[in-house]
Amino acid sequence: MSRAGRAWESIVQKFKAIFGDKKPVIAMVHFGALPGAPLYDAEAGIEGLIAGCRKDLHALQAAGVDAVMFGNENDRPYELNVDTASTATMAYVIGRLRDEITVPFGVNVLWDPKASLALAAATGARFVREIFTGTYASDMGVWAPDAGAAYRYGARVGAGDVAKFFNISAEFAYSLDQRSVADRARSAVFSSIPDAVLVSGTITGEAAKMEDLESVKAALPDAPVLANTGVKHETVADIMRVADGCIIGSALKVDGHTWNAVDPDRAKDFMDRVRAIR
Repeated sequence: MSRAGRAWESIVQKFKAIFGDKKPVIAMVHFGALPGAPLYDAEAGIEGLIAGCRKDLHALQAAGVDAVMFGNENDRPYELNVDTASTATMAYVIGRLRDEITVPFGVNVLWDPKASLALAAATGARFVREIFTGTYASDMGVWAPDAGAAYRYGARVGAGDVAKFFNISAEFAYSLDQRSVADRARSAVFSSIPDAVLVSGTITGEAAKMEDLESVKAALPDAPVLANTGVKHETVADIMRVADGCIIGSALKVDGHTWNAVDPDRAKDFMDRVRAIR
């Protein structure tokens, strides 16, 4: 086997070590806005953040999701270099919940790869999701992440073995690289060794184009390719026929609204549908 083949075998094995052979459903546990963010609820405080995350975590685990991912989607306006206090608060909250987590978990500190890796190292997360590669014009300004620096930083803080999921079609942004999404994904795999590739829609809760998902999977038949946004009850069967798993948040919330709490009935119905197609 070639060196490239051995590298891919190792990457696929890392993905399988976390999720097994099934196509995983990774469900979001969205934090409320963190201290310092404009939407932070100072009256509810840190205990309010813990209570919200705990409620969603237990509802998702009871529904039978394969994994959860903690993220700070409510920290609007988003930052590209996240305040240390935000990462520290997320670590504290996850630490308080750690003994209640019964499935593999990941973290995502929007939109900061280094902060995400630091949080993973502090909490024992198995994977992170972020924008590691590319150049974008975005709501946050020019967005130019540095995968090489992030990987080296991760190794220094003890997150070298954490699986890195690359979102290669950034939300809230327009790629300044005009190659096709499949070509960008294939290039990122060669240059920056992700552990999974994620395909997204234009904003949180909006579906990736099916043709984008299909083209990326066709270009990377041996890589884990996941649908990252906008997966819904009525579309999951079609998506899972192409993708190697999905990340889902909004569709499992009350009324399907991103900022609401998880709806246990919607979450259970979704996982019932997933089990029926596996």
